[in-house]
Amino acid sequence: MAVDFRLYLITDRKVATKPLPEAVRQALEGGVRCVQLREKDLPIRELLALAQELRSITREFGAKLIINDRVDVAVAVEADGVHLGTKSMPPQGARKIVRKSMLIGVSTHLLDEAKAAQDGGADFITFGPIFDTPSKAQYGLPVGVKSIRCIKNEVSIPIYAIGGIKSGNILQAMSAGADGIAVISAIMTADDIRKTAAAYNRALTAISKVVCTDYCAPR
Repeated sequence: MAVDFRLYLITDRKVATKPLPEAVRQALEGGVRCVQLREKDLPIRELLALAQELRSITREFGAKLIINDRVDVAVAVEADGVHLGTKSMPPQGARKIVRKSMLIGVSTHLLDEAKAAQDGGADFITFGPIFDTPSKAQYGLPVGVKSIRCIKNEVSIPIYAIGGIKSGNILQAMSAGADGIAVISAIMTADDIRKTAAAYNRALTAISKVVCTDYCAPR
């Protein structure tokens, strides 16, 4: 399965301005084509029910659904992929469980983690936090956009910049070599989720047309 999206939406029902299924629907109406269900504190039955609902919604829009961490839930709802953390099952282990066409993403914060994810068979990684953000404070200080260039020189799989990504700094991240951006609060907390998602998509499309560096060669 192709990693063919630039905007990677990660859910957080605690900050969303709408009930999560409605928030995701509005984001999809705004052009989002990949959603990661990341609700770590939900009991398994509630998580499974929510995943099934989002699977139905994402299929309406031809969008991908990625499940955070829970490989079993990803398999059960026939998701398009699973996203693993640094303390989760390693990607090579997950690949033995999921079908070959399922995408495997991995969260990374250091160069060694990015290289290990690629070596383990990950299809893409998120890398950050790039900028300051409360949601990623537990992972340390922002690493800055220059670190994306370093990662880009060492790995060939797509890199999604994460952590404090806003409309005003997308160009910095993409110019440094990111293949796309991953956002949570930028869209989830918006009063008009549809409009905000559409604005991010337009910005990424425009930036992709003008950014031309050694780190952003067409795939």
